[in-house]
Amino acid sequence: MIETPYLLFLGDAPDPLAAKVAQGIKDWRPEFAVGQLRLEGCRADMGIPDMTLAEAKAAGVKTVVIGVANRGGVISQKWKKVLVEALEEGFDLASGLHNLLRDEEDLAAVARATGRKLHDVRVPAVKYPIANGVRRTGKRCLAIGTDCSVGKMYTALCMEREMRERGMKASFRATGQTGILITGGGVPLDAVIADFMAGSIEWLTPDNEDDHWDLIEGQGSLFHVSYSGVTLALIHGGQPDALILCHEPTRAHMRGLPDYKLPTLEAVRDMGLELARVSNPGCQVVGVAVNTQGLDEDAARAYLAEVEARLDLPATDPYRFGAGKLVDALEAI
Repeated sequence: MIETPYLLFLGDAPDPLAAKVAQGIKDWRPEFAVGQLRLEGCRADMGIPDMTLAEAKAAGVKTVVIGVANRGGVISQKWKKVLVEALEEGFDLASGLHNLLRDEEDLAAVARATGRKLHDVRVPAVKYPIANGVRRTGKRCLAIGTDCSVGKMYTALCMEREMRERGMKASFRATGQTGILITGGGVPLDAVIADFMAGSIEWLTPDNEDDHWDLIEGQGSLFHVSYSGVTLALIHGGQPDALILCHEPTRAHMRGLPDYKLPTLEAVRDMGLELARVSNPGCQVVGVAVNTQGLDEDAARAYLAEVEARLDLPATDPYRFGAGKLVDALEAI
C-alpha cells in the first residue's frame, strides 16, 4: 500500500494539463494532498501550499507522488536531484509514468540503501485473460472522448458520487494511473500487453447485480492516432450498455498532434456506437459531458444548450454543474 498523505511533485510541468495526475488527486482526495513541490519553470499550480522536503516532513507527508503525466511517460533527469533527496529524507516515491522508478538505477540504489519504497502504479499486477466476449450480468457505462485529457475520469467519478447519493449501486473502475492513485485499485490499461487489454477490462468489470453500474474510466480517443488502441480495448472489453461522450471545446487540435483537428461529437458518437455494438448490440449513447473549464459560466451554459439541441442528448459539465442529467439518463435505460 502507498502511504498517505502525499507531497505532489509537479516538476517542471509546462502547463496545468501536464500535471493532471496531481490535479486528480487534489480534486478527489484532497485529504491526501498536503502540499506541492515545483521546480523552476513549472507552469502548473494545484492551489495548495508549496513545500520544501523539510516542510513536507514536518507536515507528516509519507510519500512523494510524481504528479506529472508527460508525453511518453518519462522520468526527467531534471527531477532526479529532488527525487534522490526525497528518498534520503525518508519519503517513499510513487509514480504512474511508463518510465519506471525501479528501472532508474540511481533511484533504486538509494531506495535500497535507505529502506524506502518505490511504487510504480503503471505495472500490471495480474495475469489478465484474453477477452472472450461473453456477456456479463450487471450494467456498464463508459466515457469516450474527442481527445485525450478531456474529463473522462472526472465524468465517471462525478457520476459515481451522484449515483451513490441517490442510493444507486455504482462502482468507479479505474483504468489509468491517476484513477488508481485516487481509488487504490484498477487496471493500468496502457501498460497491459495488447492481446490482453480487452481481457483486463472484462476482468475489471465482472458479473454483478442486475441493477449495479460499473462506471469505466475512459482513456485516449478513437480519433487520436497515438492512443486509439486503448480506447477500442475499453469499448470491446467493457461491453458498455451506455456511452457518455466527453469533450473540451477550446482545443485547437488533438493533444500532442498539432496537425490533427478534433473530431466532431457526432463523429465520436457514430463511431463509438458502431464499435460498442460489436460486443453489446444494445449499447446506447445517453449523454454528453463537456469540460467547460476554459469558458465563463454564461458561455459554458450556452455551449451546453447548443450541444443538447444539436445532438438531442442531455449535456452538462459534471464537475462544474453536477452529473444529475447523466445519471437521469442511466436511470432511464
